[in-house]
Amino acid sequence: DLVRRLPPHSISANLTRICALAPSLTEDLLSSVDQPLQTRQCKKTKKEYLLCDYNRDGDSYRSPWSNEFYPEVEDAEYPSERVRKMEVRMGEAVEVYRELYYEGGLSNVYLWDLDDGFAGVVLLKKTTSKSSSEGGWDSIHVFEAIDRARTAHYKLTSTVILHLGTKSEALGEMDLSGNMTRQVEQDMPVQDDGSHIVNVGKLVEDMELKMRNLLQEVYFGKAKDIVGDLRSIQPLTEANKDKATHQEMINSMKR
Repeated sequence: DLVRRLPPHSISANLTRICALAPSLTEDLLSSVDQPLQTRQCKKTKKEYLLCDYNRDGDSYRSPWSNEFYPEVEDAEYPSERVRKMEVRMGEAVEVYRELYYEGGLSNVYLWDLDDGFAGVVLLKKTTSKSSSEGGWDSIHVFEAIDRARTAHYKLTSTVILHLGTKSEALGEMDLSGNMTRQVEQDMPVQDDGSHIVNVGKLVEDMELKMRNLLQEVYFGKAKDIVGDLRSIQPLTEANKDKATHQEMINSMKR
């Protein structure tokens, strides 16, 4: 509850301070609080990859490119051969999706085994920075796939962290940031491991579309209405005159 009431764009810094004050809560906080995704370079392939709690083991993170932890971890848990192959194929599919929808940025997929299926997370990150403005979009899609006879039960939990900021002499300084979480469960037909990739991809794509529309229509639309009510471009005298004329027309129609 405390973290939710602090500025979303400062989640990482505030989380670090809270962990320093209460070290015993570090694991619980890192596993339960969504924060903007950080990046690290794979030492073997020199490629950037995203960090999250689902590819973390202590202070080490597993690279999706080399399937190795950096720094190295003894007795680390790795996905099985079957799940690792799906991880690579799903990562390639998400890269195509990211280029089509985001035109840049960074994406990764991490999978792990379950007793009756597998689970994973799809990560997408896009940032932009100019002289007077900056922005960032982080998508975290955590899912479970429970195998059944000819179908699989999917449970998807999606979180979007958005940060927009601008600063100029004419407009001043503005910061708009927040996060949103949504869930969905669905049974879908499965023929082979390739079906899992298609099904998860469809769920993630549909969820991102819904959340983008919700942000645009509800959150940004409401903010625009509030700013429009607080700030009027035309002089107040003209606005009052137009309002009086409008009211006079309504009264004349009632007679």
